[in-house]
Amino acid sequence: MEFIVKKAPPLQHKTACLVLGAFEGKLKTPLLKELDQALGGTLAMATKNQEFSAKHRETLLLHPGKALPAERILLIGLGKEKGAGQDRIRQAVGAAIGFIQAKKLTEATFDLGSFALKGLSLEALSQAIGEGTELAAYRFDRYLTENLEDLPPQLSQVRLLIEKQNQAKETELGLAHGRAISRGVMLARDLVNEPGNTKSPEFLAEQARQVAAEAGIKCTILDQQELQDQGFGAMLGVAQGSVRPPRLIVLEYSGENGDARPIALIGKGVVFDAGGISLKPAEKMDEMKMDMAGGAAVLGALFSAALLKLPVNLVGIIPAVENMPSGSAIRPGDILTSLSGRTIEVLNTDAEGRLILADALTYAKRFEPRVVIDLATLTGACIIALGHHATAVLGNHDGLIRQLIKAGESSGERLWQLPLWDDYAAQLKSEVADIKNIGGRPAGTITAAAFLKKFAQDYTWAHLDIASTAWEDKGRPYIAKGGTGVGVRLLIQYLRQR
Repeated sequence: MEFIVKKAPPLQHKTACLVLGAFEGKLKTPLLKELDQALGGTLAMATKNQEFSAKHRETLLLHPGKALPAERILLIGLGKEKGAGQDRIRQAVGAAIGFIQAKKLTEATFDLGSFALKGLSLEALSQAIGEGTELAAYRFDRYLTENLEDLPPQLSQVRLLIEKQNQAKETELGLAHGRAISRGVMLARDLVNEPGNTKSPEFLAEQARQVAAEAGIKCTILDQQELQDQGFGAMLGVAQGSVRPPRLIVLEYSGENGDARPIALIGKGVVFDAGGISLKPAEKMDEMKMDMAGGAAVLGALFSAALLKLPVNLVGIIPAVENMPSGSAIRPGDILTSLSGRTIEVLNTDAEGRLILADALTYAKRFEPRVVIDLATLTGACIIALGHHATAVLGNHDGLIRQLIKAGESSGERLWQLPLWDDYAAQLKSEVADIKNIGGRPAGTITAAAFLKKFAQDYTWAHLDIASTAWEDKGRPYIAKGGTGVGVRLLIQYLRQR
């Protein structure tokens, strides 16, 4: 997709579809008055008949005929201006792109000025439009071979109209940032959507190698023998039920001077989770190809950070395994010795994500990180607690959690903090090992985090449970069905805030 920034009056611009933003209660701006006059009162009639009031994501398509150069004019509602932010713009643009693609158009033009918000810089506005466009146009169709003519064509060109030529540089910079972030999100979505029969731990490692080579990131892969030699007992315990051997993916991005301590990002990489001996129900088990969404987010975030040349040192750690039932799989009641030396009583083999993260958290210590953030589709309990509207955040440092929550509000990937009091750790006490891997049904998301906390005691640490947000069943503006790529934009916003 090509983006073009051009100085031009919107109503004098020739295009297949001109997109204008409109705020609820503000339908008499100079631009909209000029539009209404050109169309002989069509817009006024539509508002009078309550066909359009500019509610959030509401659309009105007009055909100007010979009255204006644009073949179509699409008004997209932005809702009330008060309280609107970057994500309001993203969602509106995403809705507009969905509408345009449904009409099988391949190019469109957005009037930047009609989307402007008080307090939102031109760069931030352009970034939001770029992200909304790219992410709304995304689809995972590489395995389709029939009826391809029924698919809407991909957008080939999007123009952004500016009022003054001196706005071009800032607009282009915002678009470039939006596109770099979107590339990381779409990478994560592709990896999550990839079917389990192709997505082995080695496949994930190879994708990491390719991304690292493109972005100038150092990539180290530990194979099964190296994991055994170093003592990754918890991770190997999960992996032993599968014929596909595990991999530990380690990525290092250097954006600061070499002495600066890095931020470590750790992502759960269970490429398929059948639950092991504690087998999952058959219904929706196909969606368990998404159990590596945390790892995908880490890879996508490092990719975007490198494209943006962020001035920060990052380490990405992705323990990649497959959790399957077999004659060699671990059993409920088995005891594993983790990389830290702690022993873990495995009471449920479907609580495997915390096991591989325990070893990854321990491994991170060698990088002396100043901050550690892990992301994981860790618990179904998180969906019960928060639905699909927010990611749970827990940790041992309130300042870090506040920073992440702020980043979530800006990026549209909202977080909600759950408590992590010491009381919850009591549910994980084992009579035969140092800790057990489940704490019963009460507070399942919290006790999972309490388990991880035991292995993150040396860090400023936060845990993001993305089980509720990593997968989309129905599709929303700029988020297609399937993998959402959640976490990439959140992490990039957090890093940029710093």
